[in-house]
Amino acid sequence: RENALEQADEEEGQKLFQNKAKQKKKASQAITKSVVNSATGATAKQQKRKRVADETADRRTVFVGNLPVTCTVQVLKSLFKKYGQIQSVRFRSLIPAEDTVSKKVAAIKHKVHPNAKFVNAYVVFKEECDAQKALKENGTEVASGFHIRVDTASKTSSHDNKRSVFLGNLPYDIRDDAVREHFRVCGDVVGVRVVRDRRTGLGKGFGYVLFENTDAVHLALKLNNSVLMGRKIRVQRTADKRKAQKSPDQSRAPKDRVDKKKKKGKSCSNDSFVGEKATPLKKSTKPKRLKTIPRSKAGKNK
Repeated sequence: RENALEQADEEEGQKLFQNKAKQKKKASQAITKSVVNSATGATAKQQKRKRVADETADRRTVFVGNLPVTCTVQVLKSLFKKYGQIQSVRFRSLIPAEDTVSKKVAAIKHKVHPNAKFVNAYVVFKEECDAQKALKENGTEVASGFHIRVDTASKTSSHDNKRSVFLGNLPYDIRDDAVREHFRVCGDVVGVRVVRDRRTGLGKGFGYVLFENTDAVHLALKLNNSVLMGRKIRVQRTADKRKAQKSPDQSRAPKDRVDKKKKKGKSCSNDSFVGEKATPLKKSTKPKRLKTIPRSKAGKNK
């Protein structure tokens, strides 16, 4: 009996210990969940704040393209300081002279690849209105053969498809100003953009030209297959990406709809004959007479 009581006491103690362990585990799990939720909420808030800060910074930043390699921070500041206070200047699209040297070190020590002819830069102003004023410098010739392209760094770019053309089969070593000279006869050129490789700085064979008005686009299309630096270039209208994405979806129709349209076209075609509707006969209201069977025939049937 004493042994049984001892065993019962031990079992109760084990149960109490297990219950306490479970409660502690649940409490620790709840604490970790609350910590994780608070951390994720904090990170989401931080990401949102960072996104908003980046958008506001982009609105205060202008992109400056087609700068000569010899351009310095002092040259850019002297060019744009008349529009407002400049916060920072960053150079981009630099090609280091050696693979072991980073782009930042190459910019500081001016160790640029000898084949590199141009660089791009970002100028950050303290006020958004100053960045909008700085767009007036678009097309300014900062050096012989270098007309800079100034645009906003935000997503709302000033590019207009109706006033631009697409260029194909361009030489890989072409400069922006060569394209500008080729299309100057069509009208005032607002900007030239030759798409280039980030590592080598060479062109990828295509680009865009933005004009002042739409009339210049019609004249530029006539330069299709014209020779530029020994190559016949391709000149086309710039297609709107949104329309290009919508058109294939609209062209696709379910098969049952297509079949129905075909059936309707067959039944209601111009060649098919449509007759006049016949007027239904009116039923007589007189009661029908029952046929009487003669007695002689009735007897035979029986």
